[in-house]
Amino acid sequence: MAAAATRAVRRLLIASRSLHAISSEGAAREAATSFVHPAAVVHPDAVVGQGVSIGPFCTVGASARIGDACQLHAGSHVMGDTELGERCVVLTGAILGSDIPGQTIIGENNVIGHHAVVGVKCQDLKYKSGDECFLQIGNNNEIREYCSIHRSSKSCDCTVIGDNNLIMGSCHIAHDCRIGNNNIFANNTLFAGHVVVEDCTHTAGAVVVHQFCHIGSFSFLGGGSVIAQDVPRYMMVAGDRAELRGLNLEGLKRNGFSDQEVRMLRKAYQQVFMPSINSQSSFDERLAELEREIELSETHVSYMVESIRMSFGQGRRGICKFRSWNR
Repeated sequence: MAAAATRAVRRLLIASRSLHAISSEGAAREAATSFVHPAAVVHPDAVVGQGVSIGPFCTVGASARIGDACQLHAGSHVMGDTELGERCVVLTGAILGSDIPGQTIIGENNVIGHHAVVGVKCQDLKYKSGDECFLQIGNNNEIREYCSIHRSSKSCDCTVIGDNNLIMGSCHIAHDCRIGNNNIFANNTLFAGHVVVEDCTHTAGAVVVHQFCHIGSFSFLGGGSVIAQDVPRYMMVAGDRAELRGLNLEGLKRNGFSDQEVRMLRKAYQQVFMPSINSQSSFDERLAELEREIELSETHVSYMVESIRMSFGQGRRGICKFRSWNR
């Protein structure tokens, strides 16, 4: 009796495992199967990965490559030589790429918002029809509704956006911009051509940045600002035309700067931009003095000084104006 019962239990376990295996295989096959709505137009030469969902009224061009597990919502379009990485979501009305020479490469886990236009021809009048132009976007970016991101203006350049950026509604990133990682751009932030934005910056709404400006890491751009010159690292600017308004203290705290690091940056900022009332030294002299004090050190103060110095290099625009408050 006991032996028969044991054999029966074994048969039940084997049957259960077989059913589970069949169910898992079926789920895997279902996940691997791409769905293309009958009302979508997908060119037969397009490369479509596994588990892709393409909704009604979408178009996918001949040179497009769609990564695994991507979702193209109704009425979205992938055109030209465009590569879309795995697990991207393209919402209704968005347009990726363009049927012009060059390439648009979009990494993994990106969300492209409703009616965003990404990877199209730039608006630079110096662009010559027929030239190759490029856009490269990293991973884990959220590009919200009605944003526009343009390709480069020349074949030797590339518009670049890094990883983990939040680009809110109606922002514009023009040709040849280079955007780093972990940035937050609020609605209607507008970057003209060739702007460089480092990492962990934050803009408030309706910010306008002049072409060729550099925005340093951990800086904050106040709402409605017009940025016509560089913003050094760790600083806060606001106004039309924007002026330095001190350190981005809240941003530094949120990004894990210690109290001691913040005190060192504040002391350095005051030394350069807020001289004592009896000081007769010029801005250049105060900056040189600070450089001598931090020579060969690898601190945030040295990075701040480096950022300021680089802004006065050849082809750069200098830094935003500052008020000479006395202490």
